[in-house]
Amino acid sequence: MESKNTLHYVCFRRRRGGARRAWWTRSADSSPTPSLTSPISDLSSSPSLASLHPFLAIHTYLTRSRHSFVGAFDDPGPHGRGRYRAGLAPHVSVSQWHKGAQWFEMDRRLAIFVVSDGRYYPRFREVCRPPCYVDEHYLPTVLTIEASRNIANRSVTWVDWSRGGSHPAMFGADDVSEAFMERLTGKKEKERCMYNGQPAEVCSLFARKFAPSALQPLLELSTRILGY
Repeated sequence: MESKNTLHYVCFRRRRGGARRAWWTRSADSSPTPSLTSPISDLSSSPSLASLHPFLAIHTYLTRSRHSFVGAFDDPGPHGRGRYRAGLAPHVSVSQWHKGAQWFEMDRRLAIFVVSDGRYYPRFREVCRPPCYVDEHYLPTVLTIEASRNIANRSVTWVDWSRGGSHPAMFGADDVSEAFMERLTGKKEKERCMYNGQPAEVCSLFARKFAPSALQPLLELSTRILGY
């Protein structure tokens, strides 16, 4: 493990296994199991994710939680139930079909269940083709069916959908200001969510999407605003 002094918290698309934080990677012709991996710092040209709190605070938040952070909700519209495929029956009905964020966190027990799933995933792999997307529907649907009490039904990654479109907003150097980061970390606008059955104001541990140009202002603000 890298020391706290050398580990950057602005995370790009290079990944390392062994942590609870995960990114789902999936294509129609790839291996039959998902990749549970961990983003670490990588100065590349890809959109990135930034940690909003120090590593120890994030680690404590995740390991003390009684739930895994997998977002899941029932969307009756064309981008939700409209993506359901009849070939998933009888294992998954349209009323069980859920949607969620692509970024998730899960504990070891659920991770073992997912990578060993021989009931649901083969059907998803076979019949889920665009506009059905495995990375948006498989985990929310299957974990709602099999482990609904073990997931928080929310993500710990903040994104901004206010600009509309099929992808969240991307922020560059001009967007990253002290006021902007204070808003994300809840210093100015408190979040509201449930954590271990109790109301909480710390809900987002990460934020995305940041363009590569945002790296330098993020690093400049990290000590003063983000605490690392």
